[in-house]
Amino acid sequence: MTPLRFAALGLDHRHIYGMSQGMIDAGAELAAWWTEGDPQPVAGFTKRFPDVPRVTQLDQILNDPAIALVLIACRPDQRADLAIRAMQAGKDVMVDKPGCITLDELRRLQDTVARTGRIWSVNFSERFEVPAVTAATELVRAGAIGTVIHTTGLGPHRLNAQTRPDWFFNAATYGGILTDIASHQIEQFLHFTGQEDAEITMATVGNHANPDHPGFEDFGTLALRSGSAQGFIRVDWYTADALPNWGDGRLFIAGTKGQIELRKYVDIAGRPGTDHLYLVNQDECTYVDCSKSDLPYFRNLMQDILLRSETACPQSRTFRVCDLAIQAQEMALKRDQI
Repeated sequence: MTPLRFAALGLDHRHIYGMSQGMIDAGAELAAWWTEGDPQPVAGFTKRFPDVPRVTQLDQILNDPAIALVLIACRPDQRADLAIRAMQAGKDVMVDKPGCITLDELRRLQDTVARTGRIWSVNFSERFEVPAVTAATELVRAGAIGTVIHTTGLGPHRLNAQTRPDWFFNAATYGGILTDIASHQIEQFLHFTGQEDAEITMATVGNHANPDHPGFEDFGTLALRSGSAQGFIRVDWYTADALPNWGDGRLFIAGTKGQIELRKYVDIAGRPGTDHLYLVNQDECTYVDCSKSDLPYFRNLMQDILLRSETACPQSRTFRVCDLAIQAQEMALKRDQI
């Protein structure tokens, strides 16, 4: 069988590395790539995928009927327009988060999906690229902790300010911290509670440590609820240099019969490696090494493209996550102290 062929568009964020590798690991073929200029991630991309040709004109990819899927990681404020153009050209789309940064962009994306029948998938990598989340999903679905009634998602990140482009520090181009990072945790709240809608009940943002970048937000919180389930999210750019990776991302899932804690990327002063899961319920109090657990998102997305199914992530949920993140950003109280 001829493998599904895809292309990478816009290499402004290093997330394009994992997006591309995930599709290759699922059996797809990276056919070409295009980007404007020479952004910093290009060097890493060409090192990882040295035999993939760069095209000089975007239309060379959009007009190629053999390319079914495009991956987009351009500047956040440009992602919606590029995705719409690709869908109008008959391509399915996987886009880095945030998939869009305004409600107007979201409405135009929804309209384009409805008119073209194309797939618009946002790669929420903090679930889709984390084996521990797959293991937690299996436990929750099996009833290991009863009914999920609360999630707490923590998303700290390392700033590495000296490596960031100017657009990264301008809310008009990156969307704000809640639109950007918190979309991961909003999606996980819906995923683990089994809900497809929610209400933002509180949101705050602030710039507490970066006075040289007044248009930047380095800290944000939000709360949300759906039915009997509630959630709290904290995101920031405060990961200290001594941590051996970019952030100590954690997820706490509270159920009526137990709880799960995920230490996704590091177990500080504990076990080495990534993907640590702690389970406590009526029968056990245990640790699970999840580093070998499956990552079905990329494989499922490829199936969805081939069969026009909806197994990777419901399209309606992807839209709703973006909607909620932008709503939270727009209503957020500013708590700046610089």
